[in-house]
Amino acid sequence: MMRWFHALMPKEERFFELFARHSEAVLEGAKALRAMMEGGDAIAANSAAVMKRESEADDVTREVLIAVRRTFITPFDRGSIRDLITAMDNSIDQMQKAAKAVILFDYDRFTPQMKDMGDLIVKSAELLKQAVPLLHAISSEAVRISDLTAQISALEGRADELHDVGLRALYQATAQGNAMGFIVGNEVYDHLEKVVDRFDDVANVMHGIVIEHV
Repeated sequence: MMRWFHALMPKEERFFELFARHSEAVLEGAKALRAMMEGGDAIAANSAAVMKRESEADDVTREVLIAVRRTFITPFDRGSIRDLITAMDNSIDQMQKAAKAVILFDYDRFTPQMKDMGDLIVKSAELLKQAVPLLHAISSEAVRISDLTAQISALEGRADELHDVGLRALYQATAQGNAMGFIVGNEVYDHLEKVVDRFDDVANVMHGIVIEHV
């Protein structure tokens, strides 16, 4: 009887599959956000792609949270699972906010620094996608996971530098009577910086999981 009951319960391997699906949505969302910065027709089409990927990520997040409640044995602490999927979801939620700001304000004057920040967002998502499958063998892959999370955190520092340089250049370019241009550009910069910040949050959660389980 108990064997039959356990067979019906979600398996812990399911979590790794869900994490992988979510990381794929995050990466595709990041690529679409970066593609928006090419301007022109790319803005509308790729904005829709960001929204689609964000919705897919939300679906996976719900599946994870349901599985946490239904699964007897989880691969690691339930709180850590919730923290990880929430942090991952926050990253693509912030991408959606960035895309919405671009559409809302009809923004199409993407600076070199904005594009560079977009490249860092894609790189952060790529590193996350590499790190997530390693959680399946967390003990043997601890060093590799820690290295990948450190790389993500380093990108956050680089994004901060680009934000400051870009914002200064934007101020100088709009100082002569184009206050709205500065306000809207600053909004876009702010959202892009927050996307990278959210990836740093994911890295910190993953590093914490490694520390707890190694």
